[in-house]
Amino acid sequence: MSWSVSDIPSLSGRVAVVTGANGGLGLETAKALAGAGAHVVMAVRDQKKAQKAVEDIRASHPKASLELVDLDLGSQASIKAAAATILKAHPIVDILVNNAGLMALPESRTVDGYETQLGVNHLGHWTLTSLLMPALVRSPAARVVTVSSMARYQGRRLDPDNIHLEGVYDPWRAYGNSKLANYHFALGLQREFERHGIRARSLVAHPGLSHTNLQVRTDEMGGAGKSGAKWREVAARRGMPPERGALPQLRAATDPRAKGGQMYAPRFMASGVPVRRPILRPGRRKSIATLWAVSERETGVAPRFDEATPQV
Repeated sequence: MSWSVSDIPSLSGRVAVVTGANGGLGLETAKALAGAGAHVVMAVRDQKKAQKAVEDIRASHPKASLELVDLDLGSQASIKAAAATILKAHPIVDILVNNAGLMALPESRTVDGYETQLGVNHLGHWTLTSLLMPALVRSPAARVVTVSSMARYQGRRLDPDNIHLEGVYDPWRAYGNSKLANYHFALGLQREFERHGIRARSLVAHPGLSHTNLQVRTDEMGGAGKSGAKWREVAARRGMPPERGALPQLRAATDPRAKGGQMYAPRFMASGVPVRRPILRPGRRKSIATLWAVSERETGVAPRFDEATPQV
């Protein structure tokens, strides 16, 4: 069955937070959610680029309800400030799309000392989701959608003694690890929702092969060597445009039939209409437990479900 933005139900009165909403998949996600009537909080680092994104969305949806919040996922201080800003303005958050990410960059560290890809792609979203948990739980049917990648298949469970790959860094290995972390985070979050009797749902999505600035930045940064140029060319020739690549995460965030713990992706893995895909990766329980432990250890932050009021 085909699915498109025209299948998104009315989101009037809903509040959606989208990270990385100033370009690529994030921009298309914000545009579609706003077009369906949601108030969209665009949580982004580059505010100048974000202003252009707002203009882009309003060119298609003049009445779009949009809000910009400064968010640098590479800085725990910035994440905490952004979460405080969102919570002050929005006691209830109905949709959170953990979309922003980096791919196959040269070895570097965030301001907090994390390996950059793990720090931005996973640990940043871990902290943001944890801090927004009170607002998510207040929603009668919140959705948290975390964007993974086909690259998760080359990832490995984090080594608690060397999660930042010191001395063994490889750009694609680091990317794969961060995307597998996104996958396990989404599944682990759903498990916690169920365990605590919370009606919020956590889902995972991946966009297949989409042509966005992600590949361009990887190539320009040079960390992936010749493979960066190769994937830039492949994405340009064969990748889906961003508006199609964003459909899996949009379906996960809005389809009334979507359930917690499910994954949405292109039908043919790299391309195609967004469909529910099976959860196949074995060994999740141990991987999730390890991820939870190291994420809380590194950030000092964790989602507190015991302080939440179950939805009835």
